Amino acid sequence: QVQLVESGGGSVQAGGFLRLSCAASGRTYSQYCMAWFRQAPGKEREGVAGIDTDGTIAYAASVKGRFTISRDNYKNTLYLQMPSLKPEDTAMYYCAADSFPCGSILVADSYGSWGQGTQVTVSS
Repeated sequence: QVQLVESGGGSVQAGGFLRLSCAASGRTYSQYCMAWFRQAPGKEREGVAGIDTDGTIAYAASVKGRFTISRDNYKNTLYLQMPSLKPEDTAMYYCAADSFPCGSILVADSYGSWGQGTQVTVSS
């Protein structure tokens, strides 16, 4: 398994911007499927954005066209750029990873490694 450490969360007003980072250990990072999930209080964990080893990307409908996921295989880091934040984006955001071959990119059961999470709070 790979070790994951998220950073970049915080509190912003609606319309604000945050960039989340997920630093991963391991020498075969480029062979890992990666994704961001989020979980708000009282709600189930949902897939936000994911990226496959070949660069295929998927987004949840709620963030498509607004958030951008990317990966830097040299820095072993996954990113999530979140402009135009809304109060409904408030949640704990988690980074997830699993080795190739990738399962369904936005399904939590596809991933065996998880970070501790970083809190994103958006006020109106």
